Amino acid sequence: MRITGGLYRSRTVEAPAGSETRPTSDRVREALFSILHGMVDLPGARVLDLYAGTGALALEALSRGAEHATMVEPARAALTAIRSNVRALGVDERVRVIATTVERAGAAVGTGGPYRLVFADPPYAQVASGDAPRAMATVLGVLSLAPGAIVVLEHGKAAKPPPLPGVTLVQSRRYGDTVVSLYARDGSTPGPVPPAPGETC
Repeated sequence: MRITGGLYRSRTVEAPAGSETRPTSDRVREALFSILHGMVDLPGARVLDLYAGTGALALEALSRGAEHATMVEPARAALTAIRSNVRALGVDERVRVIATTVERAGAAVGTGGPYRLVFADPPYAQVASGDAPRAMATVLGVLSLAPGAIVVLEHGKAAKPPPLPGVTLVQSRRYGDTVVSLYARDGSTPGPVPPAPGETC
């Protein structure tokens, strides 16, 4: 995997071996940030990456101008990869890693905002079962979200985008088996972004 844009473009992102971590592909990440470019002002933003895995989404945001990223991840192998990637890019002072589950992260992440961008890439089965939306609801209940904040949820094509508290679904894009659903903080009205080739709205 590689960073697809910004200061660290083409730099390699390490991923742990095995199937426990499912990183967002380079193609989906690049498409996602093309959409976000028209929706959220990344320079100077504080970013929260739930279910961080390799940290690739947050690191991509830092590469494209975000000021600081908080990453939540419980798996030991993934944490090792995150810390290795952070060191390799030299962004230690701009990253906070919280080694716990999303369900238990509320108090820790609640003091790190206001967040302009929140990523969530849980195991797809946890979205379908409702476990991930419930965990996200707990976290969103204590977060400080900046005006115009965007929440990004990745899920499988078989699952519908779930309702989340404090934010409103504004669009979903499908890339093969992956769907990226974007939510705006209530009261924010980002304009629609036309789909790129290969996308399905």
